[in-house]
Amino acid sequence: MAGSNAESAVTEIDLGALEEVFDRYEADTTDLIGLLRESQEACGYLALEVLEAVADYTGLPWARIYGVASFYANFHLEPRGRHTLRVCRGTACHVRGGKRVLDAVKRELGVEEGETTEDLQFTLETVACLGTCSLAPVMMVDNAYYGKLTSTRVRPILETYRAGGGNKA
Repeated sequence: MAGSNAESAVTEIDLGALEEVFDRYEADTTDLIGLLRESQEACGYLALEVLEAVADYTGLPWARIYGVASFYANFHLEPRGRHTLRVCRGTACHVRGGKRVLDAVKRELGVEEGETTEDLQFTLETVACLGTCSLAPVMMVDNAYYGKLTSTRVRPILETYRAGGGNKA
């Protein structure tokens, strides 16, 4: 994985999960993005084997499939964590200590921006704005917002997710 330490936790892709997806598309190449989206949902990410299977199924050139998959940010060519953690880097968050929050997240997870933890529990992303400036500094874990953060509040939030929870801490 480029820039990530999750390679050791990667498991084999279940290409059998694609058969159901392929059945719904009946070799329809007009909705390649939909086909790739559902293939990613079925397999977790768009591994090279998945892209090859899509190319074989549709009859489209592999380069075209790869070009579409690598162009759009919501397609992932590498394994992702079970939880996606987004830290805001917007102006309000920056002014109110967002950098300290980001540093605490990186320390706690042992990854840098854009990386996935070795156990595939978390993928860390930074975003320009989460649109909740009144709660700055803010981070999201999956679809839950955590605002008015300090570096000391990061660990208990992450521990909730590590323990299998997911509610606000």
